[in-house]
Amino acid sequence: MALTGLFLIVFLVVHLIGNLQLLKSDGGRAFNLYAEFMTTNPLIMLISYVLYISILVHVVWSAILTARNRAARGKVGYQVVKNSSHWTSRNMGILGTFIFIFIVIHMRDFWAVMHWGGINHVTYDGQEVKDLYSVVAQAFTRSWYVALYVVSMLLLAFHLWHGFASAFQTLGLHHVKYNGTIKFVGRAFAIIVPAMFALIPILMFTWR
Repeated sequence: MALTGLFLIVFLVVHLIGNLQLLKSDGGRAFNLYAEFMTTNPLIMLISYVLYISILVHVVWSAILTARNRAARGKVGYQVVKNSSHWTSRNMGILGTFIFIFIVIHMRDFWAVMHWGGINHVTYDGQEVKDLYSVVAQAFTRSWYVALYVVSMLLLAFHLWHGFASAFQTLGLHHVKYNGTIKFVGRAFAIIVPAMFALIPILMFTWR
């Protein structure tokens, strides 16, 4: 869980950098060239397969751990209802489930269309690439889709709020000297990265 979680955290940063190209006022040139590079570069394609496996392992292992915990408790629930743990730590499974559903929808609407959809092509300096920018821009003209994206990023923020620091602790990187720094960086990451992801569809919706 920790290793796949940290890998997915790194992916979020890379994916955000790419998505920010959507906000450039160049008619989608930067984003389309970025998308073309990410889907044709052999090394990136190899890493993408590792990403898909990491997502599945993260989800499946989470389900296994949840089942084990429930089995260990048996029919007797926690005797102490109120505890010092944060709400996010007690509901990581629920948050993760909704995030996974969003990922499936997201990949169906963009990743699948990029690979197998009949989308138009554009040419930049003699290079013909798929016009994925138009697909994304069209999706973000629908208010319900923008709302779904923003809510999903909110759920991601809650998931990261606990998951970021928890991953380091699980790997044994737990010491009084740097616990505070890890906690601060984790919470900053949990706020800033999902917020920037959510800002993209909001801006594209208002600019349409």
